[in-house]
Amino acid sequence: MIGGKAALVLVAVLGVGAAGVAVQQGVFSGPPAAIAAKRTLAVTITGAQGAHVFDVERATTSAEQARGLMYRTDLKPDGGMLFWPYPPEGGAPRVANFWMKNTPTPLDILFIRADGTIATIAENTVPFSEAPVSSREPIAAVLELVGGRTADLGIAEGDRVAWAK
Repeated sequence: MIGGKAALVLVAVLGVGAAGVAVQQGVFSGPPAAIAAKRTLAVTITGAQGAHVFDVERATTSAEQARGLMYRTDLKPDGGMLFWPYPPEGGAPRVANFWMKNTPTPLDILFIRADGTIATIAENTVPFSEAPVSSREPIAAVLELVGGRTADLGIAEGDRVAWAK
């Protein structure tokens, strides 16, 4: 509690994917639920099995994208994190490499092309692994979901991903 109000402290990190070194600290006032509500959006994935909507957090800055879902154990089945734009500083799509360092929950990492289709899915990535997980081609966004959700819902490479831009 800071001054009688709940506060959320964010430690920003820089690096490739979820890698990095702590470089700054910021404090955001207000209840954590209200802060999170401002940072989420609906993402719809449509494929052969139909459409499914996820309510995901947004990672739009270099610091947010570097931290990703590190240290998180509170992930919801229809939650996750959207890294968009990727890279956050703009520019053309590029090959992305993520890792699972400091991430205790297995994730499905969906690498999304500029046209909104899924290029690659890394399913059930290994918690705490420092092995790179590559998009294998230039991408414009990345969606991280709880490990196993893509298989459960029949989500596949080539399926379409959409959100309000």
